[in-house]
Amino acid sequence: MEVYTGKSIYKGIAIGRILFYQKGEQSVKRTRIEDTASEIGRYEAARQKAMEQLNALYEKAVKEVGEMNAAVFEVHAMMLEDDDYVDSIINIIETQQVNAEFAVATTGDNFAKMFADMDDDYFRARAADVKDISERLVNILSGRENGGDIGEEPVIIVADDLAPSETVQMDKEKLLAFVTEHGSANSHTAILARTMNIPALIGVQIREAWNGRLAVVDGYSGTLYVDPEDEILSQMKARQEEDIRARELLSELKGKEDVTLDGKSIRLYANIGSVKDIASVLANDAAGIGLFRSEFLYLESSDYPDEETQFQTYKTVAENMAGKKVIVRTLDIGADKQADYFQIAHEENPAMGFRAIRICLERTEIFKTQLRALFRASAYGNIAIMYPMIISVDEVRRIKEIVAEVKRELDEQGIAYGEVEQGIMIETPAAVMISDLLAEEVDFFSIGTNDLTQYTLAIDRQNSKLDSIYDSHHPAVLRMIRQTIENGHQHGCWVGICGELGADMSLTETFLDMGIDELSVSPSFVLPIRKKIREMDLRKIKTKWSLVKVNSTL
Repeated sequence: MEVYTGKSIYKGIAIGRILFYQKGEQSVKRTRIEDTASEIGRYEAARQKAMEQLNALYEKAVKEVGEMNAAVFEVHAMMLEDDDYVDSIINIIETQQVNAEFAVATTGDNFAKMFADMDDDYFRARAADVKDISERLVNILSGRENGGDIGEEPVIIVADDLAPSETVQMDKEKLLAFVTEHGSANSHTAILARTMNIPALIGVQIREAWNGRLAVVDGYSGTLYVDPEDEILSQMKARQEEDIRARELLSELKGKEDVTLDGKSIRLYANIGSVKDIASVLANDAAGIGLFRSEFLYLESSDYPDEETQFQTYKTVAENMAGKKVIVRTLDIGADKQADYFQIAHEENPAMGFRAIRICLERTEIFKTQLRALFRASAYGNIAIMYPMIISVDEVRRIKEIVAEVKRELDEQGIAYGEVEQGIMIETPAAVMISDLLAEEVDFFSIGTNDLTQYTLAIDRQNSKLDSIYDSHHPAVLRMIRQTIENGHQHGCWVGICGELGADMSLTETFLDMGIDELSVSPSFVLPIRKKIREMDLRKIKTKWSLVKVNSTL
């Protein structure tokens, strides 16, 4: 038996044969071409076929992992049409009189290196995307099929790394687990693995010699067993059966209240990125939507979505949720979420740059268009609005002035709207420290633990080199959460959590003991957390977070 450890991306147990997944041979020969016009025609035909493949992949991904996670294929399609990328390929074919395969491979290498060398996380992440689309083009030009064929039997995929396109093309019914040597916890493929509920490990030193051998992936401990001993195999099979029984038990929790044994009630909501995610929200019996990421309306468009388009989207969500609360986060473009038509200048540190509410307060017409759509949709359901990246009371007061303008315009036009709760995201240390003042201005707080952790610890959450010291359980982060809850309650605000930490069941007791009013998580986490809540008795809990306790005078 061989034992290896890595970082777990999704918990679960997988038992099966290993398939050592290798990308198609990408060695590209340089060939001299006399008829460059014909060669450019070959390239254009390959590019058109690649677009068709990406569109098909997008549709497949939407059905399997949701619109938000499928967006990577729209990014790839846009990159295929990027003028600089296309011009470089055509220029190499024409000036060097070489074959299209060589021109594409050279351009792909050049652009990938350029992106990888940039001092910007968003653009560094694009290096892998350029490689993916360039490999796709080379495969088409060479008459090779793109990756994704894993055979007829269920297997554990072992690979150096996996591109999102490869992951989605694989038959989900035959995927037992992923094990890769490279990649980060925030990579597209890692996100897809979590969405598809497939155990996955990264950071494992892989061996081609494992191909065909029996293995166990333990997503709970981050362990890979190759040729497991009988005792280990028996233990893992028993754990697998426990997981199956646990999932069956969870289905019995639908329709139950989210209340502890001692009577503490909490609102358990779900996070979504599109209308198509509502089916998962309803299937998992969430009490509402605690975070609708409206920026995906912008990311999926080639121009600013107009008021009517946005209105129809928000109206559909509100109607489908049938009176349950729907909290929509206003435009959160910037940092790692870029749309070219916003024409945001290059920034040295985009995570702390021109983003989210800062864009809205400077480009008020964009903001007012979204607000009009939201208030119009509020006549059809229970919509609430929250504003991201707040750092000052002045920002909130300026938002309220713009909201008043919008409501006045709607009144003058005779357009109906409902009662709309308005809140802010607490995701900066500045917002935490003045949360007592902010609470007097709004109806609720929603704590965005992803950015709050990043800004509090001064650690880029997308930098895989820092994964070992990125600690969302850091006492400073937990103290800030507690302080926000206390200040919110003292000044009339209810307080929720919508970041990934809300789904961390090792902290569920802590959050309820702190007095949190709402947790908003990915739909698949709703029932497991409900089970946890219904088994808790806060009277008997002795918290282990003494370092979290803060003086009320802070």
